[in-house]
Amino acid sequence: MAAFAFLGAAAAGLLGALALRLLRHRSVVVSLTVIAAVAVTAMLAGTLSVAWAMFLNRHDLGVVTTVIAMAAVVSLATALILGRWVAARSNALTLAARSFGDGGSFAAPARAATAELDALGRELAATSVKLGASRERERALETSRRELVAWISHDLRTPLAGLRAMSEALEDGLVADPERYYRQIRTEVDRMNSMVGDLFELSRIHAGALALSPSRMSLYDLVGDALAGADPLARELGVRLVGDGVEPLPVEVDGKEMTRVLANLLVNAIRRTPADGTVAVAARRGEPGTDTVVLSVTDGCGGIPEQDLPRVFDTGWRGTEARTPPAGAGLGLAIVRGIVEAHAGRADVRNVVGGCRFEVTLPAAEH
Repeated sequence: MAAFAFLGAAAAGLLGALALRLLRHRSVVVSLTVIAAVAVTAMLAGTLSVAWAMFLNRHDLGVVTTVIAMAAVVSLATALILGRWVAARSNALTLAARSFGDGGSFAAPARAATAELDALGRELAATSVKLGASRERERALETSRRELVAWISHDLRTPLAGLRAMSEALEDGLVADPERYYRQIRTEVDRMNSMVGDLFELSRIHAGALALSPSRMSLYDLVGDALAGADPLARELGVRLVGDGVEPLPVEVDGKEMTRVLANLLVNAIRRTPADGTVAVAARRGEPGTDTVVLSVTDGCGGIPEQDLPRVFDTGWRGTEARTPPAGAGLGLAIVRGIVEAHAGRADVRNVVGGCRFEVTLPAAEH
């Protein structure tokens, strides 16, 4: 009898599996109805197989069949109700997901749902938050790019107009001191060349094409070379450079690129520090347990507005009009951040008494 019951139920199960495969792209209501129908059909097939093997009379067979039919009606009705309930929750979740896919934010439906749909709603809500943050970053980046294009266009137009005027004056023989014009032309060409070099460096950083050649060196030597390179500009502007607080800590960095980082920070600090002011460079170990070194440049600029601090390292940022230098396109600090992050480090800025302090955190070299 067990064999007959198993064969009958197995036949119903195979037919149900085939039906589910054929209807797998239909609504969950259809799937639940098929499952309920398979369960009832398997019971009916098994019962009829046993009844046939036991030679039950017509009356007993009719009673068994009626009971199974009532169970089938209840099972199918329950499956339809449950299926419609799950489908309604799924449709509500679909509509909510569609709203944040079109640029809005996701809010999970307030009505109760199954554990799986509830978990899916939480995941979609978390994804919506991440997507919103990504959109904000994209908008900020697009704004920075537009500002950069506008500033670069302005900065190039001015020297180009000057070069054109000077070249026309030299060509027409209207210049009493040609040597002075030649020197001015060379100065403007050098400035534009520096600007183009910064753009090229920044494009390499953004493209991930910045190839580093790290080597072991002392921060003391690195800072010493940078101070020597920035000393002529500091003397010209009457700014004192101080590098007494530098510890001879070993680091594993690309010397050329890190020299550029320090040069950009020093030039930025010198240009924004008033005459008779001081720019101090220091290097120390990081917080205990971090295995890092911290290189800092402190200027006397008077501080940066708090609302501008998060944007200091953005491409094209120049700050307020009073802090805008006569040259440059706001690329120096963006280059600093890109090079430092390529070394697995971090660049930060904060206000201190009388100015601001730029800090570069780098991994310490292995002993």
